[in-house]
Amino acid sequence: MRMQSNTIFITGGSSGIGRGLAEAFHKLGNQVIVSGRREAALMAICEANPGMRSFVLNVTDPAAVREIARHVAEEFPDLNCVFNNAGVQKHHDFASSEPLDEQAVLDEINANLLGVIRVATAFLLHLRKHPGATLVNVSSGLAFVPISRFPVYCTTKAAVHSFTMSLRHQLKGTGVKVVELIPPYVATELGRESKTAVPVGPKPMPLDAFISETVKALEGDADQVAIGDARNLVGAAGGDAVKKVFSGLNR
Repeated sequence: MRMQSNTIFITGGSSGIGRGLAEAFHKLGNQVIVSGRREAALMAICEANPGMRSFVLNVTDPAAVREIARHVAEEFPDLNCVFNNAGVQKHHDFASSEPLDEQAVLDEINANLLGVIRVATAFLLHLRKHPGATLVNVSSGLAFVPISRFPVYCTTKAAVHSFTMSLRHQLKGTGVKVVELIPPYVATELGRESKTAVPVGPKPMPLDAFISETVKALEGDADQVAIGDARNLVGAAGGDAVKKVFSGLNR
C-alpha cells in the first residue's frame, strides 16, 4: 500500500484503532477523513490534527452510509483508500438463565458485519475509478480462534474475514486492492467494561505499538496483515492452507 499522498476515509475513527490509524496517516502526509458516531470526539481529533476532516456516521444506518459516501466522493474526488474499522463488542453468556438480549446481538451484527458490507458497497464504485485504490477491512485475531466471552463479536469478525476473501476474489482485475487487517487484543475502549471484569487473560498490545507495527506492515503488498499475537491465531486456524483450498474452490 502506498503510504503517502493518499486521501483516506476511516470509519470508527473517533477513538482506539481508528483514531490511531487516522493520526498516523495524517502525520505521513495523507488527507485523512475520519468518521464516527460522536461529533464532539471527531471535532477534538480534527482540532488536534489541522487539515484532518470528519463526518458523523453511524454505519448501522444504510441511508447515512450511502449519503456520506456520495458526499465524501464529491468533496474529495482523489479518495483512494477506505478503512472499514467501525465496530462494537458486547459480552453474552448463553449459559445463564437470562433471556437473550436480541437487541444487543443485532447491534453487533449490524455494526460489525452489515456496516462493513454497506461501507464497502457504497465506496467501491468511486474506488474503482482510481487504479491502485485500497479497501481495508478490519477483522480480528478472534475471527480465527474465538474467545467465549464475546461469542457474537467473534462470529461477526469471522464473517468479515470470509466476506473479505470473497470480495477480494470478485474484485480481481478492477484495480482495487482488498486488504484484511487482523488486530490482536489491543488496549482500547472496545469492550473495556467486559474485559476489566475478568482478572486473568491475555495482556493487550499497547495501542501505539499496534499502530507502529500496522503502518510498517501495510507498506508491503500483503492481502492479509496480521499484527502481534493475531499471527498465532491465524496460524492456528490453518492460515496458508485455507488460502490454498479457497483458491482451488474459486478457480
